[in-house]
Amino acid sequence: MSSEDHKVELALDLHEIGALKFGEFTFKSGIVSPIYVDLRLFVSYPKILKKVAKLYAEQLKSIKYDRLAGVAYAALPIAGAISLELERPWIFMRKEGLKKGYGLQKSLEGEYEKGETVVMIEDLVTRATSLMEAIPAIEEHGLIIKDAVVLLDYGKGGGGVLRKGGYNLHAFMTMREMVDIMFAEGKIDADKHKQSLEFLEA
Repeated sequence: MSSEDHKVELALDLHEIGALKFGEFTFKSGIVSPIYVDLRLFVSYPKILKKVAKLYAEQLKSIKYDRLAGVAYAALPIAGAISLELERPWIFMRKEGLKKGYGLQKSLEGEYEKGETVVMIEDLVTRATSLMEAIPAIEEHGLIIKDAVVLLDYGKGGGGVLRKGGYNLHAFMTMREMVDIMFAEGKIDADKHKQSLEFLEA
């Protein structure tokens, strides 16, 4: 199956499980969007999560790294699935880097050694707000980060923000491609397609 075929399959899978929605939604970054993708739903659809892990695995082939790092919370099950697919270790930062008040009081979960290279795993990127919060918190532990891999790029400047910080963004597909597929497959009408593209191009 070609990359384009995988993109069509992913778009249709997301639409089928209700993870791809059209309406009015406000993101963490403050952007109001006519499109919303809820990739947290993957946890309820293991077959789709397994397919998604393989898509990430393809993206990771060209990247050198020692460990994966999942961004809380949506990307944690994805990172876990990729880890199983590739048999590579992963770590994750506790939400907001908060330490537990019991046990070992760690803020970064999983084994790691200073100087190792970590690749960030996120579900999607708009303005890279979550990634740019998580990356410094992980780097503080002596780990090196050069790359971030996401399933979807909204094309809202996240890639530029990461590049400015010295990081590379690798995305399986763009929201423009997703919207075009939904229109081509008859899942949205011409008006919704136009509205979505105007938002993405704004």
